[in-house]
Amino acid sequence: MSYKDFSLKRVQADFHLEIVEKSGLFSKAPDSEISEYFSMTLEENIPLAVAINTEKARSELIVSQVILEVRKQFHRQISFFSGIEFNVDKDKDLNGFCDFIVSLSPEQLFIKSPVIAIVEAKNENIMSGLGQCGATMVAAKSFNEKEGNSIDCSYGAVTSGVAWKFLKLQNDTLFIDL
Repeated sequence: MSYKDFSLKRVQADFHLEIVEKSGLFSKAPDSEISEYFSMTLEENIPLAVAINTEKARSELIVSQVILEVRKQFHRQISFFSGIEFNVDKDKDLNGFCDFIVSLSPEQLFIKSPVIAIVEAKNENIMSGLGQCGATMVAAKSFNEKEGNSIDCSYGAVTSGVAWKFLKLQNDTLFIDL
């Protein structure tokens, strides 16, 4: 089994998580100006990705562009990995491929702790990706702890490229922004 085999219910049971559904979880996050290049890129890419209507197209044309813009906003001091294997604990089925991983490290040759965000791209059914994203966030927490870099929380998102669902894992609580 791997991350993609997790349902939200299984993540909750296997890892003894409390799940808190909350509206406006990230509503107090500060606004940020986006670059003109990013705005023009999305203007071109979103209609194309929606017309192609595959997970791969949305992932490449929209989601990766969003994460690249975030990386630019952080002056390239975070790393960005796409389609990479993230095997943390095979005994707990915390293994497999992640669509996107962001680490709070400029190191780009390998995943370095702390992993701070996971993004899973889905074609249409965002809800089906919540378990996968939650399991990957638990793996990130475990990875960070094994590397001696415990952090307070990590973030996740499940997206079709157009619709986004954001998550936060803090201690043993998985917050899902409704």
